[in-house]
Amino acid sequence: MFKEGYGIKKVYIACGYTDLRYGIDGLAAQVRHRFELNPFDEGTLFLFCGRRSDRIKGLLWEGDGFLLLYKRLSNGKFHWPRSKDEIRDLTMEQYQWLMSGFTIEPSIRQSEAKYIL
Repeated sequence: MFKEGYGIKKVYIACGYTDLRYGIDGLAAQVRHRFELNPFDEGTLFLFCGRRSDRIKGLLWEGDGFLLLYKRLSNGKFHWPRSKDEIRDLTMEQYQWLMSGFTIEPSIRQSEAKYIL
């Protein structure tokens, strides 16, 4: 479920760093007060990443309770946007890229761009 995103309608990521010692209540408070979103929005997944880019937490309201998800990669790191202290919504395609270890922002390198006609 976590990698494929079954049953998930929206995905938000908290850019920058989040203290992953927070549990359900702490992360829900971050969503409500820091980002002014409703953590009780059913089917909406909120993702958080700490200083170590090999682990993330997810918070999902299922209608009758919260689901706290934790993923730690055995090899590699998540490509997490670190520059801003904001929340961003992702498309399902971007979510699947992130869960597969790719960056969520497609880009073309400058050296490659000069050869495109």
